[in-house]
Amino acid sequence: MSEPRINDRIRVSEVRLVGPGGEQVGVVRVEDALRLAQEADLDLVEVAPNARPPVCKLMDYGKYKYEADMKARDARRNQANTVLKEIRFRLKIDPHDYGTKKGHVERFLAGGDKVKVMIMFRGREQSRPEMGMRLLERLAEDVAELGHVESVPRQDGRNMTMVLGPNKKKSEARNEQRRRSRQASEDAGDTGDAATAG
Repeated sequence: MSEPRINDRIRVSEVRLVGPGGEQVGVVRVEDALRLAQEADLDLVEVAPNARPPVCKLMDYGKYKYEADMKARDARRNQANTVLKEIRFRLKIDPHDYGTKKGHVERFLAGGDKVKVMIMFRGREQSRPEMGMRLLERLAEDVAELGHVESVPRQDGRNMTMVLGPNKKKSEARNEQRRRSRQASEDAGDTGDAATAG
């Protein structure tokens, strides 16, 4: 966003003036608008340069710029990029390994990330794609409270893939994790106080 023209930089003969409270003053000569701004100890800021005549507003430009910067900073802070994590399974997976990998998928989904689950088929396993479908459907059911199927299982050469999306947005998940860690540290402080009192 380019900087708006203010005060003496406004090089037109007349402007449509808006007062500091948002009230319409009307079309006035730019010299009169500058005088009004000076009397009110405010800046004349061009808010719609492409209008005919351009629209200018009386405001405290420094304060306006500061508030705009703060809004942009808050927007950046709340914006969180979702990452696509990848987990690979084998068709003949040990129950313990399945539990471990399912735990990773749950952790990624709880953190607000998408998970691409891939089953790699070896040799004759390629002739049994229904077994891969069953494994992926089982995983989707096991993690249903944290995520949902975004793209259904699809055979792609020797691999079968499925994408799981989180039920919570990344920013929500991050805020919840912060809240949980704060709560845990407060609880730890309470138990420490009780131990010293006893």
